[in-house]
Order: sequence, then C-alpha cells, then structure tokens
Amino acid sequence: MRVTKNLNKIVKGACDISLGISIVVAIGIGVAIGLGLRHLTGSLLLLWLGIAIGIAAAFLNVYRACKALNSSLKELEDDPKYKADPKNFDDDDEWDERD
Repeated sequence: MRVTKNLNKIVKGACDISLGISIVVAIGIGVAIGLGLRHLTGSLLLLWLGIAIGIAAAFLNVYRACKALNSSLKELEDDPKYKADPKNFDDDDEWDERD
C-alpha cells in the first residue's frame, strides 16, 4: 500500500509540473514564432501577435486542464462510495465550532 500512496503523489506532482511546462512552452513557441515573423517582415506588430498567440495557447492549456479535472471530480461525485449519508448530518450543526 505504501508504494501506491507514493506513486499517487508522484503522478499528481507530474500532472502539476506538466501543466506548468505546457504554459511555458506555449508562450515560448509564441514568442519564437513572433520573433521569426519579425525577422522575416521587420514588423514589430507580428512579434506581439506571436506573443499574444502564445499566451492564448497557454490559457487554452489551463482551460483544458481545468475541464479534465472537473470531469474527473464529477466521476467521483457520482461514485456511491463518496456520497454523503444525509441522515448523518443535522441542519443545526455548526461546522465552524470544532472545539
């Protein structure tokens, strides 16, 4: 069981790192494209266009990661193993008072 817990931490860490890397790579590719277009045409506007495309791609990567996370959480929400039993909760319970 210990190996599984450690492996789960490693997989979660790898997913977090891959999102960060994909953001950096997307912006880097956009900058590279912008610099290449500026070199070819001499227009500074195309450099900024490449940077904007890279930033848009980074936001798209974050959106896709959030969408994937929401779908996996939705699967857990539908799993009967994780459903809360309503008879264990009272409406009068104060969650903030845990002393």
